Amino acid sequence: EVHLVESGGGLVQAGGSLRLSCTTSGFTFDDYAIGWFRQAPGKEREGVSCISNTDGSTYYGNSVKGRFTISTDNAKNTVYLQMNSLKPEDTAIYYCAADRNPTYYYCSGYGPPYTSWGQGTQVIVSS
Repeated sequence: EVHLVESGGGLVQAGGSLRLSCTTSGFTFDDYAIGWFRQAPGKEREGVSCISNTDGSTYYGNSVKGRFTISTDNAKNTVYLQMNSLKPEDTAIYYCAADRNPTYYYCSGYGPPYTSWGQGTQVIVSS
């Protein structure tokens, strides 16, 4: 069974940084797409950054390009989201997701229908 556990969220001032971690188990990590999504209060979810573990292809939402970086540690089956220059608009619950379809790295907007999801970790950026 696929399990995803996010960690690293918290409260940070605007301009600060956080690194989110998604620890995974129960599947062949290298065969999957892994994504970071977020949902702010009263708004629909959006794809933040996603990666295909088959070839390293990545996607970044326009609002986070140049500020966020997705990376993987294949030995640990873990995906990270380094978030720099945080803005209050980044405040949301952040979720990681996994799917065996490698094309799902392209997670624009609401994103493709990832099959497995973590419980989320809250990020609050104060002004």
